This record gives sequence, structure tokens and C-alpha cells, in this order.
Amino acid sequence: MKSFQLSKEVEAALKSGKPVVALESTIISHGLPRPQNLAAAIEFEEILRAKGVTPATIAILDGVPQIGLDDEGVKRIANEDLAKASVRDIPILAARKESGATTVAATAHLASLAGIRVFATGGLGGVHRGANTTFDESADLSTLAVTPITVVCAGVKSVLDISATLERLESLSVPVIGWQTKEFPAFWLNKSGLQIDWSLETTDQIAEAMRSQDALGHGQGIVIANPIPEELQWDPEEHNRIIQIAFKAADAAGVHGKAVTPFLLGFIVEESKGRSLAVNLDLARNNVRLAGEIAKSWVRVQ
Repeated sequence: MKSFQLSKEVEAALKSGKPVVALESTIISHGLPRPQNLAAAIEFEEILRAKGVTPATIAILDGVPQIGLDDEGVKRIANEDLAKASVRDIPILAARKESGATTVAATAHLASLAGIRVFATGGLGGVHRGANTTFDESADLSTLAVTPITVVCAGVKSVLDISATLERLESLSVPVIGWQTKEFPAFWLNKSGLQIDWSLETTDQIAEAMRSQDALGHGQGIVIANPIPEELQWDPEEHNRIIQIAFKAADAAGVHGKAVTPFLLGFIVEESKGRSLAVNLDLARNNVRLAGEIAKSWVRVQ
């Protein structure tokens, strides 16, 4: 029995060797408000199709992992209240025949099972601040240590411990490559102040790195750090001011442990009057465009 269901469009593209890019569903189900989320889901897919790339939005519907959604499936992830599903949740949802929006980790895992090599998301999960006592670290990192997929992201959210996240990726032997930069981005901001070792200038170079990774048999994924263009980033002064207010609000509310990050993100959206969401959409579009070009380069080097 197959552990997932391919859409006809994705199945045809994979069989014929055409470029495919995976898209997660958590950003639609949990990351954006309705009805803006449905418009974004449709737009991300249209960006790829305009490039001649097949989109593979991934979600779990009625217990079945779906690799590629039809119009009704896209509407479901936008309009239904779905569980947030990481890798460990997939078999539980399957047993209960329930639906879930896939996180970066779950999307990467399922896409790789289907043979998809490129994945676009907004931001990667990472090590949370205070993880030395809470042990709060995203499953995105450990999944990428064992999953051969290239993830295009705008770094990690600045409410996380970016430095610790980079250290963790290094210890897991996951390559981090800057897209035309050697400074790791900070999601809403195109610079974090933290340097990374490697930068590549063309998508063909990224595809060659992917091929070399395969040939060496490492099995890890590759992180492509794609900074949001400077003119589209959140104003740094406003960003820093609101982030500090958010942390103080969390302390005042007595929020601790794993509840901190969801509290912070919700507070930031409200305090910024939606500015953080607008930047989130811009950086996601930017990542989808780059992922489409990488997928086309990957097909060429095969």
C-alpha cells in the first residue's frame, strides 16, 4: 500500500523528468489569515506554473498524505481548522483518518519520499531561545539531517536563536548556502549579522552541489538562505522595537517554554498592524521564485 497519494499533475511531471517544487501547507493553514491565505496558496502555485514548474503543495487530508492538491484540496487547507502536522504526527493522523497541515519537517519528508528534490518555504524552524533549559528545537533541523532535499528559506524568524540554529545545522552536517550572500538572513530582515561559510551565485551551481551531495551519499538536505530584497524587508528599527515589546509582553504574561514562540508571533502580527504578515508574503514569494529556478537547473544537470 502506498503511504502517500500523488496528484496526477505531480505524478506526470515526475515521470517525465519535469521540474517540481514542493510547498508546505502550514504557512497557509496557520501562518496567514483568511481569506488572504487562500489567495496566497493559489499565487504561490501560479508563480511556479508561470516558470514551467509543477507545484506540489503537500498536506494530509482524511489521513492520507497528499503530494499535490487539486483546487478543492487547496481550499480545504485554507478554510478548515487543521492540526499542525510534523513528521511524528503523520501516522497518528493516518490511523485516525484526520487532516493536517504539514510543517517544514513533514513537507520535506513527504516530498523526498515522492522523489521531489526542491522545496520552498518561508522560514526554517530552529533552536528556540532558552533551549538550554527547555530543549525546544524544531524537528525541521533533525529531519534535514536525514532527508535529501533542498530547502529555500529566508533564514529563521528573529524571535529564535539564530546563532544556535546555525551551530546545530553544522553539527548535523547540513550544508547552509547563502544565495548570493555570505550573511545569513533573519526572515523579516535580510541580514542577521551572522556570517555563513558558503555562497553560490547561480542556480546551476546549487544544482551541482545537490548532485555532488548525492554522489557522496551523505543523505542530508541543503539549506539555501535567500534574503528578502532590502527594499522589501521590514523596517529594522520598527522590527527591533516591536520584537523587544513582544518579549516583554511574554514575560509579563508569564508565558514560558514552548508557548513563547506562538505567543510572540501572534503579538508581533497584532502590534505591527499586519506589517509582519506583508513581509512574510513577500519573502515567501521570493523563495518560491528561486526554488522554481533551482528545480529547472536540477532537471538540466540530471
